[in-house]
Amino acid sequence: MYKDAANLFARYNKIVNETMDGIIKTLKVEEWDRDLGGYFKSVRGICSHLYICDFNWLRRFRNYRDFSTLKGPFFDKPYSFSELLFEDSGEYLSKRPELDDKIIAFISELNDSDMEGILKYTDSEGEPYARVLGGCVLHFLNHETHHRGVTSLYLEMLGRKNDFCSLMDVFRG
Repeated sequence: MYKDAANLFARYNKIVNETMDGIIKTLKVEEWDRDLGGYFKSVRGICSHLYICDFNWLRRFRNYRDFSTLKGPFFDKPYSFSELLFEDSGEYLSKRPELDDKIIAFISELNDSDMEGILKYTDSEGEPYARVLGGCVLHFLNHETHHRGVTSLYLEMLGRKNDFCSLMDVFRG
């Protein structure tokens, strides 16, 4: 169950991120950075948060076993959750697709026994955890869905129509 759901959500996130990124591409610099009043103040802030969380979760998954997808210089430097990445939307838009591809490749490396295994990791506060890997993977993938709702609201506030809620896009073929 974990593996099928993970594949579905990884594909969904990539498709919807591509759609969302097409809208983000239309933002003016001041719209990218505009304080819209939420916890993550701007589209830049929420995109930075999503990127950092996705990246850092992938690094955490390396604690479980040696995944070929999660090797190499791309993963050398962890990001701090206090960082605000991407000076402009173009920088974000150039990096997000590669991260989405790495997520899909990581999910494809997982097998059913991995998903039932225990992942030991520490969170950003240094707290240790031991949790079922499949649950962590689903949390990781659902996190994007949660924050995409905020992004959707921010884009609406900036006058950009959007709809990122349909899993049906994944079933198109």
